Amino acid sequence: MNAIEKVGSYSMLMYRTFAIPDRWSMFFRSYSKELKKQGLDSFAIVLIISGFIGAVITIQMVLNTSNPLLPDYATGLAVRDTLLLEFSSSIMCLILAGKVGSNIASEIGTMRITEQIDALDIMGVNSANYLILPKIIAFMSIIPCLVVFSMFFGILGGYGIAYFTDVITVDKYVYGIQFMFVPYYVTYSIIKGVVFAFIIASVASYYGYSVKGGALEVGKASTDAVVNSSIIILLFNVMLTQLLLA
Repeated sequence: MNAIEKVGSYSMLMYRTFAIPDRWSMFFRSYSKELKKQGLDSFAIVLIISGFIGAVITIQMVLNTSNPLLPDYATGLAVRDTLLLEFSSSIMCLILAGKVGSNIASEIGTMRITEQIDALDIMGVNSANYLILPKIIAFMSIIPCLVVFSMFFGILGGYGIAYFTDVITVDKYVYGIQFMFVPYYVTYSIIKGVVFAFIIASVASYYGYSVKGGALEVGKASTDAVVNSSIIILLFNVMLTQLLLA
């Protein structure tokens, strides 16, 4: 299947997905389960990675920018803007594409090869809407929390380095965090996160839903979902940065 055919089949699947649910009670039940599976279960990895990245950026900024022309607060400023502008949205979503995207693709792919999706279609259920819509909406709903959570713990990781070591003083770090803060950067990061969440969930669902064959094809679909969603995220990152910041 070439790229144009894939885009066409993806668009048709999304058209079926974003229909009005037949039973809202079933939708909200699935939605709550997906919130836990995709969002709450991802908080731990977001906390760990963000904290360590904030700490590492702080150390590297101090060690590699020892220039008398640079102000003391440059480290805190660099940590803040790196987390807000790029890491907590783009890089974190690339990481979550491996966790959430592969999970969605393998789950739906397994349902396809075990003919559970075919059974839903035979019963007259819109299987795309029933299976995919709660996953997409849930991930798009929880991603702003994950983005803000990542920002907070990234900055906290840098603060830990300032507090427990003599690399930089706490006062200089905190002043840099506060210096010329632009609140729109948080909004910008959340907007990117929501768009990337849609890409991850929808692309992974497409590859899982389109599986043909056996267990080997499910593994391949999971890998393809992660790789292709990551590439699309990088492409949209450039577009959104130009659109929202230019």
